[in-house]
Amino acid sequence: MTGSPAPRPVRRRPHGHLVGGYGLPGLAVLLFLGFSLALPHTFPTRENIASILSNQAVPAVLALGATLPIASGKFDLSLGYGLGLAHVVALRLVVGEGWPWPLACLAVVGGGAAIGAVNGVVVEFGRIDPFIATLGTGSMMYAATGWITGGARIVPGPDGLPAAFTGLYDSRVLGLPAPAFYVLAVAVALWLVLERLPVGRYLYVIGSNPRTAAMVGIPTHRYSVYAFAGSGLVAGFAGVLLAAQQQIGNPSVGLEYLLPAFVGALLGSTTIRPGRANAPGTVVAVAVLAIGLAGIGQLGARFWATPLFNGVTLLVAVGLAGYSVRRRLRTGAHA
Repeated sequence: MTGSPAPRPVRRRPHGHLVGGYGLPGLAVLLFLGFSLALPHTFPTRENIASILSNQAVPAVLALGATLPIASGKFDLSLGYGLGLAHVVALRLVVGEGWPWPLACLAVVGGGAAIGAVNGVVVEFGRIDPFIATLGTGSMMYAATGWITGGARIVPGPDGLPAAFTGLYDSRVLGLPAPAFYVLAVAVALWLVLERLPVGRYLYVIGSNPRTAAMVGIPTHRYSVYAFAGSGLVAGFAGVLLAAQQQIGNPSVGLEYLLPAFVGALLGSTTIRPGRANAPGTVVAVAVLAIGLAGIGQLGARFWATPLFNGVTLLVAVGLAGYSVRRRLRTGAHA
């Protein structure tokens, strides 16, 4: 008579799984509650929430755009330059060339995708480090921005911009700023791409181990170009939103959005799906940054507090992102 088979060991998630996966959303809630207690008459108001949602829409969209190359293990440092170029081109086409604003917006978004694809080709087929390649192409975009504007602002005439164009940013839906719904739409689209379509799985494999991806037959160069093209497309859309928000073409705008975008994308890779760049995590990270910046601003912080906050958060985000990747690898090795 044989004894009963030994029970199979029960695999348990690490104790820190919930904290690692959902600690950042909890931090967002705690920050909001903390600033609401400290500033009860100004912070938890509907007007302040609407202002945060509206002001952080462009950084949030740009951070989502940065998520795609990061998923494939690359970085696109041209995003800030691309944002600045897109917004002046949109205004140039509408104000200077008299294009219908929907056609101008489509041209800008399509141009952003084309520029992103060029970035991908330079990186993948030119075999140039993505930091150097995108910094070089970004500098070229900045030069193009200066050439288009002549170094001066693009100012609409007496009639102003079409109301429907400015309404892209100024309008409200269900009592909330329309840009908040744009962020939600872009996040959902990227979530579908990265989590539900084969291209997303391929990008994650390429990002974790390009050699293995090539060995199993994934065309790594092609999908990396797709990631850069998608990033450029989203940056073009962010440029359209920036043009509708500012309503003046400023050749120096763009670079200040780059750091918050990377902070959001990298910090987002430490939550929801720790160790992987993901759209929901990026949205949560941007929310944490937005709440923190709005809170310290209302508390009377000096002008240098914002870059200090972004810089420190970037260092923390990079450290946590690396830790999340190593932890995921160790967990997989012991599974």
